[in-house]
Amino acid sequence: MVETGQSHDVKSEVMTAILNVSKSLAKDKKGALFVIADRGRIEGNYRPHYPQLQFTGSILSKGMDAVVEKLATLDGAMIFTPDGVLLAYGSRILKSETLLGYGTKHAAAKGITSFDKTATAVLVSEESGWIKVFQKGDIVLETDSVEIEPSTLEKVSSFLTNKDMALLASAGIAAATIGAPAVLVVGGAYLVVKTAGDVISSALKKEKPR
Repeated sequence: MVETGQSHDVKSEVMTAILNVSKSLAKDKKGALFVIADRGRIEGNYRPHYPQLQFTGSILSKGMDAVVEKLATLDGAMIFTPDGVLLAYGSRILKSETLLGYGTKHAAAKGITSFDKTATAVLVSEESGWIKVFQKGDIVLETDSVEIEPSTLEKVSSFLTNKDMALLASAGIAAATIGAPAVLVVGGAYLVVKTAGDVISSALKKEKPR
């Protein structure tokens, strides 16, 4: 039997793995769309463009990140369960909502997370090289392709899956109710984090070893 705490850790690890793959794709200016959703909720809301190969294990399995990186460049979305099982790749999301000024990937990310409030979509823009995380129809995080310290990325991933503000505080990120997104410089990377109408802001800097 899996304890709840362990389940939350797996969800955070899956989010971290997808963000790491996204950063690798963003560096090469390759576009992608990942959807993390409950199997029962996503069924019937996507249509694969290609014949599907079956994979054992999950995105956390050894070597799977390289497979995911290759499949992510196919037209359409990659769909995972919260514990990292790959349900489909190269798939059209059947729920979409237009996001003014953006294309079909943004519409799919906004649409599926508006339809399923528990789903998360991670979009990699091939034009800008930026990564956007959608939840409940809104962009809740934006980041560039620059790598950040694993511990910081893990805390941001845990926040996205568990919504625990203390996790951000422990990463040195403090909440501020301001009107415009804040750009965080995290070891050379830029992060914009928003939640519940608040924008997370910080003068976060990478600590140098003494």
